[in-house]
Amino acid sequence: MDATARTIRVRVKPRSSVSALEETSDGTYIARLKSAPVEGEANKELVELVARHFGCSKSSISIKSGATARTKLLKIATRGESH
Repeated sequence: MDATARTIRVRVKPRSSVSALEETSDGTYIARLKSAPVEGEANKELVELVARHFGCSKSSISIKSGATARTKLLKIATRGESH
């Protein structure tokens, strides 16, 4: 069971002037990414940004749904869990 995993909903805004992740009042996140949504570059930057924000490794972040959509569900595994 994934008792220590956290799932977050992220709205992605590619081609932004800065990379930033911010939480909104309803608990979802907005990710502003410099990358364009081409050949997985934006998803790669998103994983790096979320890992940096939550202080975990990139390998502990997985995109559970929405890999090709602007709204994504990300799973953040903790304590040695892997996706």
